[in-house]
Amino acid sequence: MLEKLEQLEQRYSALQARLAAPETYADAALVARLNRESAELSELVETYRARRAAEEAARQAESMLSEPDAELRELAREELAGAKEALARLDRQLQLLLLPKDPNDAKPVIVEVRAGVGGEEAALFAHSLYRMYAMYAARRAWPVEVAQSNETELGGVKEIIFTIDAPGAYSRMKFESGVHRVQRVPETESGGRIHTSTATVAVLPQLDEVDFALDRKDLRIDTFRSSGAGGQHINKTSSAIRITHLPTGTVVECQDQRSQLQNKEKAMQILRARLWEEKVRAQEAGVAQERRSQVGAGMRNERIRTYNVPQGRVTDHRIGLTLYRIDEILNGDLDEVMDALAAAHQAELLAAGGREGERT
Repeated sequence: MLEKLEQLEQRYSALQARLAAPETYADAALVARLNRESAELSELVETYRARRAAEEAARQAESMLSEPDAELRELAREELAGAKEALARLDRQLQLLLLPKDPNDAKPVIVEVRAGVGGEEAALFAHSLYRMYAMYAARRAWPVEVAQSNETELGGVKEIIFTIDAPGAYSRMKFESGVHRVQRVPETESGGRIHTSTATVAVLPQLDEVDFALDRKDLRIDTFRSSGAGGQHINKTSSAIRITHLPTGTVVECQDQRSQLQNKEKAMQILRARLWEEKVRAQEAGVAQERRSQVGAGMRNERIRTYNVPQGRVTDHRIGLTLYRIDEILNGDLDEVMDALAAAHQAELLAAGGREGERT
């Protein structure tokens, strides 16, 4: 590990030298790339340098243990203990920083919530999930924008697609993909019986043309008039957009933006994300089951979480986490759940790294 850290520090120093050179700034794209790579390495290098300082402090303290002065020896023992504690903490931190990073973690997200089993109650639950994520985003000052929604008469949604345009949103939201289940007495139930309903959540990174290029010859773009609950802007102009990806038959519609151009941009974002997801799924299908982490897959056919309203309980089945804070969680207080999922994912990666080390 230390040899790799030394190489990364040398790489970081070289980046800093290039960024300090005046001629570098003649190329704006190069500056952006160097700044991005430097930022990715900075925390790792700073932590490695702190570890090296702690290691030097430990060496100095050890050299003082043979001093004839009893007070100096006692001081040296205290300093050595502190340096060893710092070394252990910094080594753990470096192990985490060296874990392979998801290249999409820094991206904004597209979230698709769809009603599953349970009829109108499933649509109401899907709306509750959208509200939960919107309130979570509000806590973090992340902007949320609805791209497409299909509402029911009782206030539920059969489907809602929205974006969270905040860098790093994917790193927090990606573990939400999967089947969510609710157990509660529906508002429409007169007998007080508990019903079970489901909704699916898909969290996709927002990709641009550089990340995932689309051939315009493969696209059919149609316009149509927006539909909705009514109002003066409805059905006056053909601002809604439908894009069909001809090779795969994938269809995306967007009508919730004000203009045709905005709807087209959102629809293209969603189409790129869906085609990327299908490509990833095809790749994962050929990968051995043992390589899929407990948390990281989160595909839509997996039941990941249950919200039991009568008991006030939320259980994430992937990591066995149960919290009796359902009201707070449904009101967007998701950090405890997301932190636990991220920690479990890190532990799985560390364990996988250990198994790789044993084989080599």
